Amino acid sequence: MRDLPLPLALTARLSPVLVLACAGWALTSGPAASSATEHKSGQRSQDAQSPQDAGTASAPGPSAAAKTYTTAPAPCAALAGKTITSLVPGAKTAGKEIPSTDRSVRRTCSWNALKGYDYRWLDVTFEILDSQAQAQKSYTERTTDKSGGGAVPGLGDAAYSVVNLTTEDKQQTREGLVLVRVSNALVSVDYNGSDFETKKAPGTDEINKGAIKAAREAVAALGDGQQKS
Repeated sequence: MRDLPLPLALTARLSPVLVLACAGWALTSGPAASSATEHKSGQRSQDAQSPQDAGTASAPGPSAAAKTYTTAPAPCAALAGKTITSLVPGAKTAGKEIPSTDRSVRRTCSWNALKGYDYRWLDVTFEILDSQAQAQKSYTERTTDKSGGGAVPGLGDAAYSVVNLTTEDKQQTREGLVLVRVSNALVSVDYNGSDFETKKAPGTDEINKGAIKAAREAVAALGDGQQKS
C-alpha cells in the first residue's frame, strides 16, 4: 500500500517579548523670574499628590511576559487510547511525534490509518508563546485567515473551528481545524478523512465533532506544562 500524502501541519509564529519601560521627568532652569514661577508650580503639583497616588505611580505593572505555561506537554500522550481508535480506526495509539526545532515551545503528534477504504488523519499540536498577548495576537491572525468557521463555546479562553471540503482527481477530502487559546498556549487540531471507494468525504458534522473532541482532551493535557508557583 502506498503511503498517503501528509497534510501540512499548522505553523507557529513566535513574536518578540513585549518590554515595559517607565519614563521620568526633569525640571529645567531658566531666568530668575521664570525659575521662581516654575518652582511654585512644581511645588503645588507635588503637594497635590497624595502618598497613595505616589505609591501607585512608582509601583511596577504586571509583566507582559508572565507565563501560565512554560513547556509544551507530550502530544502523543494527550489523547485517550479510545479517542484515537474512535477517530482514526486502525491507527496505533502511540502516534508519531513530528520533529521540532524546539520541543519546549512546539510539539506535534500525528495519527493516520487506512481501514478498508476509509482513511483518517489526526494531528495535535501544542505551542507555548512568550506571553498571553502574543498568544492572543497569533490566535486572532490565524482565525481571521481561516474564515467560514465559528467559535466553540466553553473551550479554553477562546476557541474556533472550521471545516473545509477539497476535491482532487474526483477524490473528496474533508478537513476540520480547531484552534484553542489558553493563556499563553495555543492548541491546534487538524482532523481529516476520505473514502477511497466512493471517493466521497465524511460528513461535516462527523469531522467537526471529532476535531473538537480531540481539542478538548488536548486542552486538558496542558496542565503538564503549567508553571509551578
